[in-house]
Amino acid sequence: MNKKAISLISGGLDSALSTKLILDQGIEVVGLHFTSPFSSRRERQEGLQAVRTANELGIRLILKEKGPEYIDVVRNPKHGYGKNMNPCIDCRIFMLKKTGEIMAEEGAGFVVTGEVLGQRPMSQRRQTIELIERESGLESLIIRPLSAKHFEPTKPEVEGIVDRNKLSDIAGRGRSIQYDLVAHYNLKEFGCPGGGCLLTDAAFSGRLRDFFAYEDDFTMLDVELLNTGRHFRLRSDTKIIIGRNKQENERLRSLWRVPYTLLYPVGFQGPLGVLKGDAGTEIIAMAANIIAYYGKNRSPVITIESNDGSLSRHEVVRSDEDPERYKV
Repeated sequence: MNKKAISLISGGLDSALSTKLILDQGIEVVGLHFTSPFSSRRERQEGLQAVRTANELGIRLILKEKGPEYIDVVRNPKHGYGKNMNPCIDCRIFMLKKTGEIMAEEGAGFVVTGEVLGQRPMSQRRQTIELIERESGLESLIIRPLSAKHFEPTKPEVEGIVDRNKLSDIAGRGRSIQYDLVAHYNLKEFGCPGGGCLLTDAAFSGRLRDFFAYEDDFTMLDVELLNTGRHFRLRSDTKIIIGRNKQENERLRSLWRVPYTLLYPVGFQGPLGVLKGDAGTEIIAMAANIIAYYGKNRSPVITIESNDGSLSRHEVVRSDEDPERYKV
């Protein structure tokens, strides 16, 4: 077995400590951080934190996008969802399978994770950890340095590559031991505990259920737009997304492309929108009323920018219909 490891770097405390415990045994470590289309702003910041963590530890970091394959995992998880649309077990299996591929590419012999037995209720119970390891195809090749002594020795421990006596026996949700280790190693580059996955958010999960129900032929742009703005399902094949603030308006404008249509108010302050689907007169009227409802004008003039760059303006009399009925 090669004396080289791939360590999953989340940007958090536990993965930083786990990596340090392995580095201190003179083992070469390459960091791996997965990015997700379902990342919250905080989780995206954790991606940047992973880079800083890797720099502090002095290791190379590979950034890997979960990509379109992961959408299928979220849509049809073999092991089901958590409280919302979070397929934590299937997500972990997916990442470890991808890690196994990178292991082969890098010539690494085993994997290091920051998992702590009993810390997370869904994915870090003993039975679940064993299931995930088995289905990932990495049995006896995953070392969890913070909880290693609660598990059977792994292959790198048996072969003498990793000294088991220098690993820990932490379990449960408390973190006092981890913070003692942070002080001991004088580590500074790690994020605060807690998840940032939008799939655990109830509101976002409702939006995602709507997306899976109506969007069969979708792109990664459609997925990217799920975490921006307010979403309204006008018809089964038609949806408009509008910005909640200047930042989101700018983001929608920057992401806008075929097959979306761009809509924005003229002569008054209000949200910008991108429309996917039917852009006929009735739909434009509905979209204009939604923009006016969240803007500062009762008689909206909406500019429609088509995909060929042409512009048209539509003055629409506002309806008394409540736009919230279409919100997802």
